[in-house]
Amino acid sequence: MIGETFSAAMSMIRLLDPVTIGQIAAGEVIERPQSVVKELVENAVDAGATRVTVNIERGGLDRIEVIDDGRGIDPGDLPLAVRRHATSKLAEVSDLETVATLGFRGEGLASIAAVARVELRSRTPEAEVGSRVHAHAEEADRVEPVAAPRGTQVVVEGLFANVPVRREYMKSAGAEFTRISAWLSTFALAYPHVTFSLRHDGKDAWVMPSTGDMHERLAMVFGREAASSLIPLEDDAARMLDGHVRGFISAPGSDRGDRRMQLLFVNGRLLRSTLMAGAWTAGYSTFAMIGRHPYGVLFLDLPPEHVDPNVHPTKSDVRLRYGNQVFDAVRRAIAATLRNNATQRFRDATGPSAFVSIAPAGIDTSLAHVQSLFDDGVTGDIDEVPGHRLRVLAQLHRTFILASDGDSLLLVDQHAAHERIAYETIVARAREDAPSEPLLVPIVVELDASQSVALERTLEALREGGLEIEPFGEHTFRITATPAGYGARPFDLAGFLEDLTGEPKQRDVRERVWASLACHSVTVAGERLATEEMTTLVERLQVCANPMHCPHGRPTTVRLAPDDLAKMFKRV
Repeated sequence: MIGETFSAAMSMIRLLDPVTIGQIAAGEVIERPQSVVKELVENAVDAGATRVTVNIERGGLDRIEVIDDGRGIDPGDLPLAVRRHATSKLAEVSDLETVATLGFRGEGLASIAAVARVELRSRTPEAEVGSRVHAHAEEADRVEPVAAPRGTQVVVEGLFANVPVRREYMKSAGAEFTRISAWLSTFALAYPHVTFSLRHDGKDAWVMPSTGDMHERLAMVFGREAASSLIPLEDDAARMLDGHVRGFISAPGSDRGDRRMQLLFVNGRLLRSTLMAGAWTAGYSTFAMIGRHPYGVLFLDLPPEHVDPNVHPTKSDVRLRYGNQVFDAVRRAIAATLRNNATQRFRDATGPSAFVSIAPAGIDTSLAHVQSLFDDGVTGDIDEVPGHRLRVLAQLHRTFILASDGDSLLLVDQHAAHERIAYETIVARAREDAPSEPLLVPIVVELDASQSVALERTLEALREGGLEIEPFGEHTFRITATPAGYGARPFDLAGFLEDLTGEPKQRDVRERVWASLACHSVTVAGERLATEEMTTLVERLQVCANPMHCPHGRPTTVRLAPDDLAKMFKRV
């Protein structure tokens, strides 16, 4: 009885027919009209096209046409082009280790033909006439001669007509077209030498002419205003062993609420990568505000043998042979570019010599007494005073430091500036293992259970940063030393822990601890500062590696140029 049941169960296993196999495979490769466009456009680029035209009808559900001026396909190869696992880009298994093309598995056209009607026309440069073949499911007609320009034309009609469930899953025609437009314009970033054009329902949507200047393409993908904030990665910071990273990243302060516009190309292949998302986060550490994300595009050029693109059905992800080294190189390139840019922007904001002049001693630095700073013979433009380029004028609302170089106004957030100075001091002393300053009278702090657990996790990083804390009973701790230079300032331990638990976990734990340590051990908004204190603060800010942002990403300095002031007073 058991043997009969087992035999009956075994008889239920059978080989699938080719049509079913094709539709299952197509379900992995062809998800929607945009998938069809992706496969056909990548084939066009692989064929050396300099012009690619995409025509769409009803969001691609009725018709997709891709025309290129590439090398074309020989008439004898046309039937093979629509066969599964037939490709001109691989000859043997070892070629998989050095894939240098976008397509390589021979699945694209065959998967499209499994769920739509395909017409393929092509002519090579040597041929006087073109050739045509029709394919659907596993069937392909005989090759026919046809008039055709040099290159290849692929027409796809009735997408998912034989898979009604898949067709019902599609969004509206407008939504599907938007997906196609977004993907194609983004893909075009990696190929500025190729002209791309897109038409929808007989109307021109857009054209991207070939260009040597990336800014127009960046503006089309990110928007003109957002593209104007992009900074090119610096070449000196972008080199890596056996490879190179180039691209454009958003300036600090220009950010978005999600990561969707953190674009990545690896050897010309548009991808999504969790590893590189982490590199963005690490590179922007202390440059980006909590909960906000930078944007831009990175181009990784790596040896083909270091990249395995054969890990995802839609080829939307890859594995990197030296992923950790690439991650570190991208992180360093982003961080170095941001540091250099911040330094230059601070120089632009504070003037060419950025010399800080102390306001006359004994003068009230409230806004009502700013004019007093020009007494004692100091009249006219500040530029006329020898050696005085940047001058501290006043403290506004006990929060901002007002300075000027006689041409522009400079507003410095005293807390953000002091936080940046303290953070870089803590980091430097942690690297040098500099001693802390012992407190004459240790500070005893009682915490609740959750705060105690959070503090114990950070004790080592706090010690590296110069804050010595030791257990002193159940849920009680004693602060015995503080970072050098901050011993006289109160330290808000409870506020530090609350701030630390609210930060995203992507940042390095030491950076998070040191940033919070700096935040809770420096000048706060609402605290009155003497003129000498404000002057020292601005002087020390100038020599920071990133003088433009606090370690939590908020700006330290805002510059009001003459044009800005003229606009405020409606003079322009």
